[in-house]
Amino acid sequence: MKKLYMVGLFIILLFAVSMIAYGAWLNKTGESQIVERMENRTIPLQGTKAQVRELHPRLVLETLNLYSEEMADAVALIDGRVEQIYVSKNSNVQRGQILFSLVNDDIPLKIQQAESSIARAEAQLANAKNNYARYTRLKERNATSAEKFDEAEANYFASEAALKEAQTVKEQLLVQSARQDVIAPIDGEILIIYRQQGAYVTAGTPIALVGNFTRLFFSMPIDDKHAKRLSIGDEAELSFTNSQILRKAYDTEYAAGNLGDEQTFSVHLREIMPALNEPASLRKIVWEVDNRVGLLEQQAYSGAILKSTRSRKLLTVPLTAMIDSNRKAVFVVTPENTLERRTVQTGSDDGEFIEIISGLKEGETVITSAAEGLETGMKVTVTLIGGDKN
Repeated sequence: MKKLYMVGLFIILLFAVSMIAYGAWLNKTGESQIVERMENRTIPLQGTKAQVRELHPRLVLETLNLYSEEMADAVALIDGRVEQIYVSKNSNVQRGQILFSLVNDDIPLKIQQAESSIARAEAQLANAKNNYARYTRLKERNATSAEKFDEAEANYFASEAALKEAQTVKEQLLVQSARQDVIAPIDGEILIIYRQQGAYVTAGTPIALVGNFTRLFFSMPIDDKHAKRLSIGDEAELSFTNSQILRKAYDTEYAAGNLGDEQTFSVHLREIMPALNEPASLRKIVWEVDNRVGLLEQQAYSGAILKSTRSRKLLTVPLTAMIDSNRKAVFVVTPENTLERRTVQTGSDDGEFIEIISGLKEGETVITSAAEGLETGMKVTVTLIGGDKN
């Protein structure tokens, strides 16, 4: 009985050991199969080849500060009261045009006084001239003393000087009288009227602001390597991502023919400072904006896009190929159909494609699918945009 018990126990232990060994073998085999499958697994992705394309470079500007080179105040040149206003807000004016007329009640009275002084001086001069002529004849006949002659001569010259002084005073008063007209300092549009009819102003007081917004300007700093791609006169288009920002600080009128939300503005490169023939690591470029539609004013705008009208042939990839926010890395497909993370140097873009300055060769395949979870060395099957497979 005991012998049968021992045989049975042995069989049970042998079975248990066999089951454990079999389990271990299955586990090892499964892990090997998993590793093998993982090694042989390929990930389906989308991609495209780096190609030379016609690119219209664009630049997105968070803030754009427009300014005018033609803004000036129409200023009162004398003290006076605003008697007449000949213009209204948004009026187009020309340099030298009369905008306001002032009244200084003292000037007409002073002119009358000056005219009276001139009349007295003319009478005194006539009398002194006759007296001088008489003493001249007497002196020629030795019929008068030298002292009498010198006195008559001095009175004559003094009377001449007094007349000239009186005439000068009147001329100055006439100049002041003409200054009662306030004129436009430049060609442009009335932006603000500071004083209303009847208001009293002193000399030097601004009465209206005149501005010419048909041409506006903005500037930006730029690296020398990018500035060397530019030339004076280069043209571009300026647009805004949100037309609602085209608010008017001065409430000027719109010109005919504007396109509203679809409006673009022609700009051209006016100046590069310092000039390209001078050494500099950073330059300032100035753009001139054609604003004859009257939509823009001198103020800051957000969400601007500057796009070149001149295309350039550049090595490019889609923006979707960039796998970091700095646009400095892509995933490249190797000849073995594995992934390689590649650092690249990028340049300008047009909103769809971006220039590759270095790091890629024409014809290399880059991944355009979502890059999350991808790593160097992964095997992939790439469907190129257009339907072909890599």
